[in-house]
Amino acid sequence: MTTDVLIQVTELQKHFKGTQQSQDDKIRALDGVSAQIHRGEVVVVIGPSGSGKSTFLRCLNLLELPTGGQILFDGADITDKNCNINLHRQKMGMVFQHFNLFPHMTILKNMTIAPMQLLHKSKEDAEKTALELLSRVGLADRANAYPSQLSGGQKQRVAIVRALAMQPEVMLFDEPTSALDPELTGEVLNVMKKLADKKMTMLVVTHEIAFAKEVASHVIFMDGGYIIEQGSPNDVLENPKNERTVKFLERVLR
Repeated sequence: MTTDVLIQVTELQKHFKGTQQSQDDKIRALDGVSAQIHRGEVVVVIGPSGSGKSTFLRCLNLLELPTGGQILFDGADITDKNCNINLHRQKMGMVFQHFNLFPHMTILKNMTIAPMQLLHKSKEDAEKTALELLSRVGLADRANAYPSQLSGGQKQRVAIVRALAMQPEVMLFDEPTSALDPELTGEVLNVMKKLADKKMTMLVVTHEIAFAKEVASHVIFMDGGYIIEQGSPNDVLENPKNERTVKFLERVLR
């Protein structure tokens, strides 16, 4: 792992309007979050539901527009209104809970449409890359199938390699196994472990504590829109200092 900082987050805020008309009635999903993600690092973000984990992840490529703070990606301030965010999004692969595959397209078409349109790859080159990536996750024989013909675990593996087809600098995972049956979770986590072995920079929001212990180089625990505790997996998961972290881990590890 290099020591280069790929993403620098400083005092990130995201406030949503509350149910009342009062100016003070705001939901503070993020309220001053600062963090660094280094190249080659696997950062796992854990915390209870509603803690701001997914909002934090979605702010990193401006799927959610921050209320305040700064995000530097590869040295560029993507929170600057003059920044071409679409250019930077091409360097960020995003994998969601619910796959987001185009149902009317074959798996191969799902894999090649973005590289052809955004990276201007030829159909031949895009299909070659797609088939190589599908082969890596054991799905080359499903290239001409449609998403409805795949299991949830297979769809998520396709979603991961579809993001990889864009040759991103970082992969963002928003609870990628939460919509899967437990028996399908392992096959998706195995793909992510292989990416970690290849030193892919990854930021993963998950409840899979065992995955965090095995794969993460850095763990962030969030609650109430704040980073409560962060450090190595050993520090945060085995020897937490904050009482809120301790209680969370006691509950999820029961």
